[in-house]
Amino acid sequence: MAPKLRSPLAFLLFFAALVVGGARAEATSGCIWKITGPTGGTLYLGGSIHALRSTDYPLPSGYNRAFDTSTRVALEVDPKALETSSSGLLKAGKYPKGDNLKNHVDPRTYDYLRRLFGLLKIPEEKFSLYRPWCLVLLLESPSSGGFSHDLGVDEFVMNRARANGKAIVGLESSDEHSAVYSGLSERQSEALLLVSLIPTGNTGGGRDQVLNAWRRGDVESLSRSLHAAYVDFPLFADRMLGARNRRWVPKLEGYLRSGQTYFVVVGAAHLGGGDGLLALLRARNCKVEQL
Repeated sequence: MAPKLRSPLAFLLFFAALVVGGARAEATSGCIWKITGPTGGTLYLGGSIHALRSTDYPLPSGYNRAFDTSTRVALEVDPKALETSSSGLLKAGKYPKGDNLKNHVDPRTYDYLRRLFGLLKIPEEKFSLYRPWCLVLLLESPSSGGFSHDLGVDEFVMNRARANGKAIVGLESSDEHSAVYSGLSERQSEALLLVSLIPTGNTGGGRDQVLNAWRRGDVESLSRSLHAAYVDFPLFADRMLGARNRRWVPKLEGYLRSGQTYFVVVGAAHLGGGDGLLALLRARNCKVEQL
């Protein structure tokens, strides 16, 4: 899903339904699929919730089963590259000295933001330092309720891989990962911020519903929820999900031919829908089985 970023401005949750959970559901095998290539070869594909609480553990049993069966782990980005990506993204998201947000957005947008952040007790001199797309990332960061990226599924799998000496690779480079946001034009960046802040009633369910869908592997619901959130900006939904999925599929096919068994962990919303990884792999004659 979205690049992870930690910041002192992490004061709100945007689209919390896809990055955090609510009440625990009875554990199932979870959001895990076994993928078999058309000429043989196997990998496991797992959907991640990027930020959870300690009370959301243990994870559904399928995560440990897939991990134990696999010889290597693949994440959206290699962990070392992710640290570089996150720090570089925050740096790229700040305007140079002497410039600020007011000079780059419509006056009506800026006035709306000034009043909104004023209600949140965020000084104008603080929020105006950041480009609109960077404000979206900062607003996404969990800031309360015990939710943390350190407790996300990707972190759990990464830590297990390190403890067990399993190689970890990334599906995309740090530059590709960052460009989902930093590559937006100024107008696209402003549109993304407005879509993120203005409620549309199209988020497709609350936290409990989303977490329960994740635990039972209902990735179609998760995909619909995210696309509904961007119904007024479908270009960004494709930029975040579809375009990346299409770039990842050749790498997944390479993993299937490698002679190794990979456990690939990506944001759960990447799996469902017509442009999701499961549909794309089926179209390439792969056998797709939910654990």
